[in-house]
Amino acid sequence: MLRLFANFSGKSCRTLVCLLAVCLAAASPAQAERIKDLAAVQGIRANQLIGYGIVVGLDSTGDQTTQTPFTTQAIGNMLSQMGLNLTPEQATKLQLKNVAAVMVTSSLPAYARPGQPIDVTVSSMGNAKSLRGGTLLLTPLKGADGQIYAMAQGSVLVGGAGASSGGAKVTVNHLSAGRIPGGATVERSVPTAIGEGGVVYYELAATDFGTARNVVDAINKTMGAGTAQAVDGRRIAVSVPEEANARVAFLGKIENLEVRPTVSQARVVVNPRTGSVVMNQKVTLDACAVAHGNLSVIVEPNAQQAADVQVKQDNGSLMSVKAGTSLADVVKALNALGANPLDLLAILQAMKAAGALRAELEVI
Repeated sequence: MLRLFANFSGKSCRTLVCLLAVCLAAASPAQAERIKDLAAVQGIRANQLIGYGIVVGLDSTGDQTTQTPFTTQAIGNMLSQMGLNLTPEQATKLQLKNVAAVMVTSSLPAYARPGQPIDVTVSSMGNAKSLRGGTLLLTPLKGADGQIYAMAQGSVLVGGAGASSGGAKVTVNHLSAGRIPGGATVERSVPTAIGEGGVVYYELAATDFGTARNVVDAINKTMGAGTAQAVDGRRIAVSVPEEANARVAFLGKIENLEVRPTVSQARVVVNPRTGSVVMNQKVTLDACAVAHGNLSVIVEPNAQQAADVQVKQDNGSLMSVKAGTSLADVVKALNALGANPLDLLAILQAMKAAGALRAELEVI
């Protein structure tokens, strides 16, 4: 499946024609994919971890304690565990400009063992201006069952910069979240048992009866007739050896078998926040007529402390859109409308509702 990406923000829609023309010229027919790219073994999954922590060492960019009392409470609890008890009056007078309360999240991969490092993401939950240069203090990370599976600590890496002076402020990228590569150490493993009873189930990433049939045929052709059976359009049962070492080698061979997936589903994905549109090569259009006008509201203050309000709507003439049987035809038809990115998103939704857009429309 060919996926083409175009970000319309701040650019002419005609730019997309040149980009897609080059991509279509270089496109090659769909190639076979490995089973590991199409399906995953049931039961092998990551587990999400979360924890509440404190970042210290900030350069006066931490939480304002008057608005984030939980930061002060967390510091008081931490100090009491270290033998330093503060009275309630002392706790309320803490000025913690160099401290920020954060949420720490991570993903515990399958088969992770105690002592293995994993990456963590640190995100401010108060009003800290920046976590740049901060250090996360020892933070337990818990799973959905409330058990501690990892401990996190380390220097936070923030991929951004900011400066302010005299009321002016400039920020590059996001400063209230960062990562700590290898910042957590696994303390508890999650038992992952596969192959019990001599059967392993593969689950396709998307339900497709044709692809499920092709996967079964590829496994049976290489590993022997009757090795794999399709349970439904998504799940495939595979008979595997009972001995662990032989089972690992068996599954390693299966996951690298190549399978040609069936025709991919036509899909258009739009992001109204960024003005981005993604569509695959199966998208087609039926002939339709489209009229779209822009509505703008202009408010201008004047010397009499009143305001002039103007409402302007551009004329939207009815334009015929020809049917398109290829992605290049679809792009030409949409660009012929001369719509800006946000208008194009609205037009695509209207086309889908009218039945003229032969694709699944997904808004993210």
